[in-house]
Amino acid sequence: MLHFHNVCKRFGATEALKAVDLDIPAGRTTVLIGPSGCGKSTLLRLVVGLVQADSGRIVFAGEELPRTGIERVRRRTGYVIQEGGLFPHQSAAENITLMARYLRWDAARIGRRLSDLAALVQLPEDTLSRYPVELSGGQRQRVSLMRALMLDPDLLLLDEPLGALDPMIRFDLQKDLKRIFGRLAKTVVLVTHDLAEAGFFGDRIVLLRDGRIVQQGSAHELLNAPADAFVEEFINAQRAPFASLSAAAP
Repeated sequence: MLHFHNVCKRFGATEALKAVDLDIPAGRTTVLIGPSGCGKSTLLRLVVGLVQADSGRIVFAGEELPRTGIERVRRRTGYVIQEGGLFPHQSAAENITLMARYLRWDAARIGRRLSDLAALVQLPEDTLSRYPVELSGGQRQRVSLMRALMLDPDLLLLDEPLGALDPMIRFDLQKDLKRIFGRLAKTVVLVTHDLAEAGFFGDRIVLLRDGRIVQQGSAHELLNAPADAFVEEFINAQRAPFASLSAAAP
């Protein structure tokens, strides 16, 4: 579905990505994890064209990402960021349907899709008339997810979508997101700094450090067969919650 070939990206003197090779399989959830500044969010921004690679190739659904005309790719990609990124002057419904209205969907089609998505993310439909400031953090993230799913994208990118939420809301949304991922069977790439969360969501976990992939594999492989001292140290720093989630996973 998504392939990075020898991708490099520099911001000034900082090498954000150093010759990254990564294959994202279709229909699975891949989690990117690592310390701050390791390059995981940069990979998502490259896909949606917010930044461009200095070198290398990114191939999406068999086609190399273009330098221009990225809009066509964006319409096949849903993108969720931390705290939702909703427009404060638009209602929840207006935020969700922004691209559908831009593409001139008819009102009946928009209404059906809005109702279907509200049911999917378990958001009461009377909430859709409210503005972001009137919503809780969890509701804003559900609205942001609905916006990302509005055009029924092939690829769903989530950049620390739960990082700013309090623990109880985060726990509820984790369960709901996993249910949604399983039901939709879409290709998902999720960024987190939380190893327990990575183990909960990920069919495969990709651990980065300083712009390079250090190890990738299942939660079990990272936990029981760390590739080097950094992987072991990273896991040990979060071992207790990660181990409990891994033990509970099917």
